[in-house]
Amino acid sequence: MPGGNGRLVGDVAKGAVAGAVGVWLMDRVGWFLYRREDRAALRREQAARPEGKDPAHVAAGKVARALGLRLSPAQPHPAGIVVHYALGVVPGALYGPFRRRVKGLGAGRGVLYGLGLFLVNDEGLAPLLGLAAGPAAYPWQAHARGLAAHLVLGAVTDAALDAMDRI
Repeated sequence: MPGGNGRLVGDVAKGAVAGAVGVWLMDRVGWFLYRREDRAALRREQAARPEGKDPAHVAAGKVARALGLRLSPAQPHPAGIVVHYALGVVPGALYGPFRRRVKGLGAGRGVLYGLGLFLVNDEGLAPLLGLAAGPAAYPWQAHARGLAAHLVLGAVTDAALDAMDRI
C-alpha cells in the first residue's frame, strides 16, 4: 500500500484534530440548548449528577484523589476539560483511519458515529463507571440535548476529516 504507515499516522492525526473540532462545536450546540432548557429539568439533571459535576470533571476528580491531589476549582478545571476533549479526540483518532476502511463506519456522514459515542459513552460507560447517574435519573431533555450535541460532534468530525483530505 503506497504511503502505508505514513498514511495511517496521518489519518490518526487528522482524526484527532477533527475530533477536537467536533468537541468544540458540540459544546457550542450543547450550551445553546442548555441555556434554553426548562429550569426544573436543569435542576433535576444537576441533582442527579455525581458530586454535582459533569462526567469529565468527575473522572478528573477521581484521578486527582487517587494521586492525593485536590482540583481547585472543582469545575470548570483544566483537568476536566482535558478529559472532556479526550473523549472526542481519542475516538476521532480511531475514526480518522477507519471510517473509509471499515464498511458502514462512515455511514450517515458521521451522524452514526456521533450516535454511537452518545450511546456508548453517555448512556453506557459513564453510568457504569460511576461518572454519571443511570439514564433514568436524568430528565428526557438532558438525553435529547446530549444526543443532539453528539450528532453534531459526529457530523463535524466527519466533515473536518473530509476537509483535511482535500487539502
